[in-house]
Amino acid sequence: MMTVHEVSRLTGVSIRALQYYDRIGLLHPAGHSGSGYRLYDTKDLEKLQQILLFRELEFPLSDIRRIMDSPDFDRNRALEQQIQLLTMKKEHIENLIGLAEDIRSTGGNKMDFKAFDTEKMEEYARQARETWGKTKEYAEFEAKNAGRTPADQKALGDGLMAILAEFCRMQGKDASDPDVQSQVVKLQSYITEHYYTCTDEILAGLGKMYAAGGEFTENIDAAGGPGTAEFAAEAIMAHCRK
Repeated sequence: MMTVHEVSRLTGVSIRALQYYDRIGLLHPAGHSGSGYRLYDTKDLEKLQQILLFRELEFPLSDIRRIMDSPDFDRNRALEQQIQLLTMKKEHIENLIGLAEDIRSTGGNKMDFKAFDTEKMEEYARQARETWGKTKEYAEFEAKNAGRTPADQKALGDGLMAILAEFCRMQGKDASDPDVQSQVVKLQSYITEHYYTCTDEILAGLGKMYAAGGEFTENIDAAGGPGTAEFAAEAIMAHCRK
């Protein structure tokens, strides 16, 4: 077993990041020491490698968690697809280097933009996400998201953030207050209507991510004000305990 400090030194992943992965349910340590420190075993390190490969491919943490929690997630198949994606990324970078060298040698007169084309790589990544994320929630989201323009998606995201921001003005109330709980129901209904069926179990997981201290927390607090994400998480937990 390795401590969080030892894992951080071995992998180059910061202690703060490892703690964040634990809080959002992405990478729980195998156990804890008598003093409460996180302890990681070999399986945890193998899972961390998978997470870091996904991160190299610029997958959001929320997608990585959904993919790796999927009941049909196959590590070997994922590795094959990751290798293919990384190879494509390598070729893309080599093409860009070649273009830059040609521009240098020709004095900037080479009007070639093929090296910037990432369409093939992005399409493969999209297919890979579908392969790795065959949960009913993901399928439902894909169905609802079909045909939406980037503007539509942004409008939905803004609407979701507006609902979360409303928790800010309620911070003087108890998390179980009827008005606060009504806002939780509004949030849950919005997610169900526009994204996927948001069960209490899923909602509880979202609440944990909202208050975990990463990009979710920062975005929600930016929209509503300091403490908004944490209070929203408390309200969600109060709802899910009923």
